[in-house]
Amino acid sequence: MSAYDPFAAVYDDWSAHMTDDVAWYVELAREADGPVVELAVGNGRVAVPVARALNRPILGIDGSPAMLEGARRRADEAGVELELRLGDMRELELDEPAALVYCPFRSLLHLPTWNDKRRVFERVRASLRPGGRFAWNAFVFDPHVAARVDGVHQVQNGIGHVVTHHPHDNRLDIALDDGASVSLWWATRPEWQGLLDVAGLEVEALYGGFAREPFGEGSKEFVWIARRPS
Repeated sequence: MSAYDPFAAVYDDWSAHMTDDVAWYVELAREADGPVVELAVGNGRVAVPVARALNRPILGIDGSPAMLEGARRRADEAGVELELRLGDMRELELDEPAALVYCPFRSLLHLPTWNDKRRVFERVRASLRPGGRFAWNAFVFDPHVAARVDGVHQVQNGIGHVVTHHPHDNRLDIALDDGASVSLWWATRPEWQGLLDVAGLEVEALYGGFAREPFGEGSKEFVWIARRPS
């Protein structure tokens, strides 16, 4: 059982506020001339619209059996086909090099160490065709937001939870009222750039949002596009 399995039943409500990213990843997938892969596919919230827009299957990888089952149901209900695989993104291996690998909804932050993230970036580069893209988004850590919500009971779309921050570990823990919990480890801009450098990927663009806003002071989100050199 994965730590994320208990979130599967509430994931639609939990992620209901995140909608802007879907059109962003659909656009990138439409620009991809070849196979498309989603890491941390979850319940198919993004993958199903992507597959529908492409009118062909995409590969979705996740470490949670319950999340993958949700993705299968969503795909069946939408009448689209997904190729779903239970696996660890740190061990990514593809039969055919991809034109696009993407990881939405801040999912790379579930990797606890820099080395874990480095492993993913290296495997992504090895899995991309020359000129292929890697795209992801992650929140920009804001100490003011952290101070405001730390340890405070919140209700998001009907789901009660508490977020606890641990700055010594660059970590936040999300504990649902039912006892389920997950952690995220935030990263800074230099850390993301270092991961790209060691993996041999080039920055194509960094935005502060899904409307291609310039990244700068006040940006709340990293929206990255990297490319394997041709």
